[in-house]
Amino acid sequence: MTINIHILLLSILQGLTEFLPVSSSGHLILFSKFTTFPDQGLALDVAVHVGSIIAVMIYFSGTIWEIIKGLFKTRFIPDFKNYGNRLFWLIFIGTIPAVIAGLWLKEYGMEWLRDTRIIGWTILGFGILLYIADHISMTIRKVEHLSILDAVLIGLAQCLALIPGTSRSGITITMGRFLGMERREAAKFSMLLSIPTIFGAGCLVAYELISTDQTATLLSAFDGICYSFVASILAIYIMMWWLKKSTFLPFVIYRILLGSALLLDSYGYLDKII
Repeated sequence: MTINIHILLLSILQGLTEFLPVSSSGHLILFSKFTTFPDQGLALDVAVHVGSIIAVMIYFSGTIWEIIKGLFKTRFIPDFKNYGNRLFWLIFIGTIPAVIAGLWLKEYGMEWLRDTRIIGWTILGFGILLYIADHISMTIRKVEHLSILDAVLIGLAQCLALIPGTSRSGITITMGRFLGMERREAAKFSMLLSIPTIFGAGCLVAYELISTDQTATLLSAFDGICYSFVASILAIYIMMWWLKKSTFLPFVIYRILLGSALLLDSYGYLDKII
């Protein structure tokens, strides 16, 4: 069996950065820009994200089981007194804005967003915003304390993640912290919210690949799912362990340094400094 080094490295990069608030999609795009490997395109981007979603479903299998039991117990009728049912509808409501924004961007094109300058500004700007949210906000609320309005606000924030460099986990955690959520709870809801959004995008891309008979791309995508799953499950455990006792400051510092370096390079100042 021959291992495709490009897909292997790309998948590990995706898995390690998906749930850290540093922008996995931004790193994937930069990977192709600053290496000799070609741009992997949106299809493989989504594929490696699917591997990460499988990791989330396994890590939070107990919570997902609570959701399933809650839905069947209430016959899928909204009942916010039931924890599982409540969580399902919060995730459902929080997903709607991203679906609408994603379909709109797909219609008008997204490739122009894969620009180094845009990625540099979003990595830097939203990194600073994460610091502000984490520094000034209360740390008292859990997932079960979220309201419909909270889910809508986090869902609207998730729309910004369609811009590479923003970080889906980063921006949803940022909004969660502004709403007073505990760090681990904000990370937990962010990960659960990622399941329907990225799963839907994965299904759409898979359908397009099958309908256009791009079987080679589909097989490469399957390899990416497997590799990213392994890296993702490791990253989730590390992230949740870290948040037991620490803040998001290390990720903020990393984003500021990376964003600044990208901007200096894209505007032609990095060569002058070096």
